[in-house]
Amino acid sequence: MTHTPADLGAVLTRIADALERLAPARAATADFTQADAFIWHADERRLEAVPRVSRVEMELLKGIERTRDLLMDNTLRFARDLPANNALLWGARGMGKSSLVKAAHASVNADMAREGKPPLKLVEIHREDIETLPALMSLVRPAPFRFVIFCDDLSFDADDTSYKSLKAVLEGGIEGRPENVIFYATSNRRHILAREMVENERSTAINPGEAVEEKVSLSDRFGLWLGFHKCSQDDYLAMIDSYIAHFAIPIAPETLRQEALEWSTTRGARSGRTAWQYVQDVAGRLGVSLSEPPAAPR
Repeated sequence: MTHTPADLGAVLTRIADALERLAPARAATADFTQADAFIWHADERRLEAVPRVSRVEMELLKGIERTRDLLMDNTLRFARDLPANNALLWGARGMGKSSLVKAAHASVNADMAREGKPPLKLVEIHREDIETLPALMSLVRPAPFRFVIFCDDLSFDADDTSYKSLKAVLEGGIEGRPENVIFYATSNRRHILAREMVENERSTAINPGEAVEEKVSLSDRFGLWLGFHKCSQDDYLAMIDSYIAHFAIPIAPETLRQEALEWSTTRGARSGRTAWQYVQDVAGRLGVSLSEPPAAPR
């Protein structure tokens, strides 16, 4: 069967269209003046503006004063075009790791507004999209703003190799991390990697020391490590007192203390999240509306 030039042209066109569909989507341009916070949609290679960030006011975050001050100082220096470090916030669940990142972003932007300087932009990338970081970096690199790229609950499992993409972006690539970008992550693990992941590498590798070193070195890319530990009873009660005062919830101090301690005992944990859950319960029982509640600490 003889094919005419028109037939061959149609076949080539279909092949080109198929290859175009298989190729990674090009990153769309973004209007960074729309908002101060964005979410990265990796499948579409685009940023979605977030007009209102769900966050906790800085003054409501109790029991983490030292880590708060360290992160604030680092973020403020970066916003002012001064040297700053990537930050890893690690430790106990529900103690305000991601809440602190969002509160620091809002607080720093309040300072930037007073100083007449451009706002700092916050971009959230989901953990499963880490491999698309190079595309995101290419999108924000030429922008006339400074960016905190934020990944909440970052961790890697045994069969996951996307941590290599993160290592390359943070320090090791030819281009390196853009000067207008800093990376913040929260994790329940100090070294981000699962313990069994490290132990498996040690037991199966030809050179166990080198294999483990490569994986653990990921956390070394973060110059600022901030640990969050389980809170004491006093810190837990201080968190609740702060919320109660903020929302003017009418409850006797003795009743509040007794109920709050019982609440934490029945849940087997004391944390910022547990404190907020109790405040929601007592506000509901007393008919107090939390019309603009802060997000539960994370």
